[in-house]
Amino acid sequence: MRAGPVRKAAAALALLARFLVAVVVSGVQTVGVIGRATLKRRAPPAAFVRVPFAPMSEQGAALLACMVTLTPGTTAIDIDLRRRELLLHVLDASDTEAVLRGIRRDFEPGLVTLFGREG
Repeated sequence: MRAGPVRKAAAALALLARFLVAVVVSGVQTVGVIGRATLKRRAPPAAFVRVPFAPMSEQGAALLACMVTLTPGTTAIDIDLRRRELLLHVLDASDTEAVLRGIRRDFEPGLVTLFGREG
């Protein structure tokens, strides 16, 4: 079932709000990571992480990658549309499951409403 225009507008506004909150929260967390690394003279573990994403169009996947990249501490390196995976560089990989949960909670619901596909 396709989302109507009102539902899509509400999803877009909610997605924008969640994205802005994620940028601010991630910015504060990234400053903390950098500060702790500077004080301890030891950087946290960074990593490349593959993150599966919900079925969505190419435009939705590209927007997801952009949103992840614009969120401090993460950078999308590659989008694999066939596997529906993003390859991310994560500045602090001490809890990659939290990164995955954040993407699924904050970005995917709105993007699926706007750009979702079956299966």
